[in-house]
Amino acid sequence: MEAMRQSWPDDRLDDLNRRMDERFDRVDERFDRVDEKFQEIDRRFEQVDERFRQVDQRFDRVDEKFRQVDERFDRVETEIKDLRTEMNMRFDALHRTMIQFSAGMLAAMSAAIIGLIATQL
Repeated sequence: MEAMRQSWPDDRLDDLNRRMDERFDRVDERFDRVDEKFQEIDRRFEQVDERFRQVDQRFDRVDEKFRQVDERFDRVETEIKDLRTEMNMRFDALHRTMIQFSAGMLAAMSAAIIGLIATQL
């Protein structure tokens, strides 16, 4: 085994220095490529963020339309309740009229029968 050198000649130090510089240059190039990829990813995220903003705006519009539909259903429901109340009142009035007519007819028929019986005696 070769004995370790105690001192380095200038040529060897220069060579080591050059190789270190070359390797650091390659590392710098790789970092530059990594930086470019991160910038590309940032651009893509900006596009994704913009798309999410657009989707949020669409959902807001859909929510507004659903609110309008809900308001319409509430109005229709109120109108149906009002119509039901009005129909019940009309049926009650019709029922009352039928009872009054039936009572009148019964009274008239009773008077006719009593009159017929009275005239026959």
